[in-house]
Amino acid sequence: MGLLEKIHRPEDVRRLDSSQLPELAAEIRDFLVAAVSRTGGHVGPNLGVVELTLALHRVFESPRDRLLFDTGHQAYVHKLLTGRMAGFDRLRQRGGVSGYPSQAESEHDVIENSHASTALSYADGLAKAGQLSGADGSVVAVVGDGAMTGGMAWEALNNIAACAERPVVIVLNDNGRSYSPTIGGFASHLAALRRAAGRDGGAPPSLEEAAAPQALFESLGLAYLGPVDGHDLSALEESLGAARALARPVVVHCVTKKGYGYAPAENHAEDCFHGPGAFDPLTGESKAAPATSWTEVFGSELVKIGAERADVVALTAAMLYPTGLAEFAEAYPERVFDVGIAEQHAVTSAAGLALGGLHPVVAVYATFLNRAFDQVLMDVALHRLPVTFALDRSGVTGSDGPSHNGMWDMSMLYLVPGLRIAAPRDGARLQELLREAVDVADAPTVVRYPKGSVSKDIDATGRFGTMDVLARHIGLGHTGYDAEDVLLVGVGSMAGVCVEAGRLIAAQGLGVTVVDPRWVKPLDSALADAARRHRLVAVVEDNGRVGAVGDAVARLLRDAGIPTPVRTFGIPQEFLEHAGRSEILTDIGLSAQSLARTITHLVDQTSVAAHGDDRSMPLHA
Repeated sequence: MGLLEKIHRPEDVRRLDSSQLPELAAEIRDFLVAAVSRTGGHVGPNLGVVELTLALHRVFESPRDRLLFDTGHQAYVHKLLTGRMAGFDRLRQRGGVSGYPSQAESEHDVIENSHASTALSYADGLAKAGQLSGADGSVVAVVGDGAMTGGMAWEALNNIAACAERPVVIVLNDNGRSYSPTIGGFASHLAALRRAAGRDGGAPPSLEEAAAPQALFESLGLAYLGPVDGHDLSALEESLGAARALARPVVVHCVTKKGYGYAPAENHAEDCFHGPGAFDPLTGESKAAPATSWTEVFGSELVKIGAERADVVALTAAMLYPTGLAEFAEAYPERVFDVGIAEQHAVTSAAGLALGGLHPVVAVYATFLNRAFDQVLMDVALHRLPVTFALDRSGVTGSDGPSHNGMWDMSMLYLVPGLRIAAPRDGARLQELLREAVDVADAPTVVRYPKGSVSKDIDATGRFGTMDVLARHIGLGHTGYDAEDVLLVGVGSMAGVCVEAGRLIAAQGLGVTVVDPRWVKPLDSALADAARRHRLVAVVEDNGRVGAVGDAVARLLRDAGIPTPVRTFGIPQEFLEHAGRSEILTDIGLSAQSLARTITHLVDQTSVAAHGDDRSMPLHA
């Protein structure tokens, strides 16, 4: 039995002799590579914090001392040291441990925290609460240097430093990267500190250099310890112990290497094996069959657009590769701007670029646009600026858990005056709609698409205005109605599901028309004309079902005086647990079989017309 198998709680780590720690660290790395190679996950960040996490649990006493991780994808080692080794066989899968800290899993997980740059604000609040309540225990925030590029982190630092009597230990995990190398003035400053202290392969620091507070942090009123070798357990324990003893706000600057101890990760220049899918543990090679992703289709088409239009520029919030901008950056390096993990700044900087006569494309995960809503509303839309937002990973993403599902963007963006939203159903439509979006010169535009492999192209059989008709099935007339039965509106990636659901509904003798609106904001008035000829309109969207396309369709019909009832099928307004995308879609009634069964029942039952004007009433609790 190895040492790791004997660790069930942090006390077990503290009981170990220091001579046993290198063996435990090696076992943890072997376990992480073996486990994550089967499931996929954030292996690179966690290989880099093995010694740091061991030292944290030897110096501090969780849960009395509150350990916060920013971002939470670096908490796998913390999970192993707090008794969750067994759950790693289904990491990020249903029934297994989450890829982020989870309050539901353990008392040692204080916050879920998978959106970066927030832990210092949590820490500030916890320290204030402790001061007021008289509670003991330290507050420790483990912050990646990438997360320190976010403005919220600096707002928190400003407040933490304001009171020397409220101690917060800020562990700066400096590996020089977020996904790609960390950029900006702060990253340059950290690099200078590493060089001065010999942590970039130079000479070791002098005693004066090691002890001297550094100007950036000291000017804010924070004590500074480091840089310390983040893979030297003895040095880490000494520095963290000193930070605790100071009893004031302090930064412990730990220099780590992303992917440390696993050659395929250390040598992975793109993102140091940040979050691969299943891979061969011996070589690091992916086990997945090659397939074209939505992200790749977007990235390739943007390069073509860039060749045709010199005014098109691109912005990313520290996610050049994940959002598909790497190819554009290679072709036009002077036209790509990585602003760090700072979505708010990215959006308003894009507004400035548009005011300067350019057409910015802001590529961001749909879940992260939530963070910049005010900037979209007041800085871009108010000025009617031509900024295009490419929202990757919209809808259900699954394995990354509740914080990463892109299920709020359309509900929020429907509130924004003048903004237009496109939802492509396949790769061909993504290319087509992206071009239409960047051609808009007097308003912001959004193109949203899901995670994963791009779906097979679905050709239209006709047009209603600007909408594509994907299928028409003539009913057998057994219902006693001359009108067509169901107008099935498939939004974005749900269009393919609706085509299959339409076929199943038609097999029951009902008439079905399946349409793809393409542009879901604003809606084409032709949708109202089509709805007039049907008994039921069913809208299927991969967004929360409150305030998005279904509600807009109901409003469109109501305003036009059309009595056809509308039923919305979408994501329930709740935080969904991590599981596979297809599993979640089935659970929430967005499979073709479930849709067909429910819609057929609605048409057949006489109570369909009894709902009156409440046309947006959801079908599922």
